[in-house]
Order: sequence, then C-alpha cells, then structure tokens
Amino acid sequence: MTSTAEAFRAMQVRFKPLLNPSPWDAGPTKVHVSLGIDLSATTSSGFAMTLGRCDGAVTRDEALDHAATIVEAVDVPVSADLENCFADEPDGVAATISAAVQTGLAGCSVEDWSGSEIYPMELATERVQAAAEAANSNLVLTARAENHLHGKEDLADTIARLQTYQEAGADVLYAPGITSIDDIRSVLAEVDRPVNVLAMPAAPPVSELAAAGVARISVGGSFAFTALGALVAAARELREHGTYSYSALARDGRSAITDAFG
Repeated sequence: MTSTAEAFRAMQVRFKPLLNPSPWDAGPTKVHVSLGIDLSATTSSGFAMTLGRCDGAVTRDEALDHAATIVEAVDVPVSADLENCFADEPDGVAATISAAVQTGLAGCSVEDWSGSEIYPMELATERVQAAAEAANSNLVLTARAENHLHGKEDLADTIARLQTYQEAGADVLYAPGITSIDDIRSVLAEVDRPVNVLAMPAAPPVSELAAAGVARISVGGSFAFTALGALVAAARELREHGTYSYSALARDGRSAITDAFG
C-alpha cells in the first residue's frame, strides 16, 4: 500500500468523521487545506462546472488529469470522484482504477449508476470486485450505492448492495441521498466498513452523524455551487442595482487566497 493510501485509510474512523469539502480545482483545494482540512477529494459535478458542462459530461482522461492536478497542489491525501469509472463492464472499470493508481491518488470511488440506470446487483458487484483487484490496496476504494439519488427509495436493496460491495473488496461504503438518521444507523449496523454520508439540507448535523458512527462526510458539488451562487448574486447586484456589497465577500476571498498561496 502506498503511504498516502495508508494515511487515508487510517483517517476513516467511526465516530470521528473525516470532513470532505470536495474542492473543484487547485485553488479551492489549497484554501481548504490552509483552513485545516486534512483531506481533498474531487467532485465530478464541480469539475464539470469549471469546464462549462453538466455532471456526467467529463471524460476519463479529463477526470484523471484533473485528479493529478489536485494531488500535485497539496500534501494531504486526495480521493477522486470517478463516477462509474467511465465504463459499464468490469474490465473497463479495472482499466480506470489502474490508471488512477498512477496519478498519486490515495483513494477513489466507483458508482453503481450507469448514467441512465442502476446496474443489476450481480454486475455492480463484479464491477466493485474488478476495481478492488486493480487498486490492489494502493487506493482506498469507496463503493457507492446510488439508489437514493435516483428515485429508488429501497433501503433494504441499498443495504444488500453495500454488503455485497463490502465482500467484493470495497474499503469504504457510501449511499448518497440517505438523510434519515434511523436509516443511516441501519446502514451502519449492517456493514463492517467505514461509512460515508453525503451532507444534504435534510441530513443530520455533523455532531449527530459522528455520534451514530459515521466515518466520513462529503459535500459533493455543493461547495462549488455555493461559490457559483455567490457569483450569480454579485452579478445580479451589479447589473440590477449598480451596487457593490459583494465586495465584503471578495475581501474574505482575497484574504483566504493570500493565506493559502503564501
């Protein structure tokens, strides 16, 4: 196992969740680290936004090049959002993971969502197994069950999937979209790997997730979209009112950059 992957694995601790702010390029990554964040992770939707695209419209090479840029920018472990590993079949998943190992990443994820449907469980499990074998402990592999982001509110199926992904070799388990603390506790009770939770408006606060035993909390693309929301608000103020109250946020941003970039 690489030293960065080993460090990342050691950070996945129940009851002491690792906070993952998911910066969308090198600048925000450095800012987050300067604020005391111990992990960096890419966001597929946030990165796609920087290219003027919607989530799901980035290529494998673009995603891996972006991940390598983030790795080079900071000295903390970096995990990559690799969507469905840009392949339906296990061989293609393995090829993506093998390429990810070469970027210096500490971890990455594999989803069971094809872009149009949830993969059948047997195929989804084979994909996780192929990813785990290709990672060969050189990456911390997060297996994602995407049911609850795509209208399939079937907790039993989600738990069954996470259990099979665990047996297939996943290091961390993640079912984004689950927000009920009772459902989160049910997941934690039925698996033996660290569990990641997606921070959403309806989700419990960090303290409650920590008390339940969650090991990692991610924000997905929400920080990227928060930044974009500030840009939209500033542009509308300038155009519609001709005023500059956004300058207060600009001062905070400039100060953060000065601190982070040295």
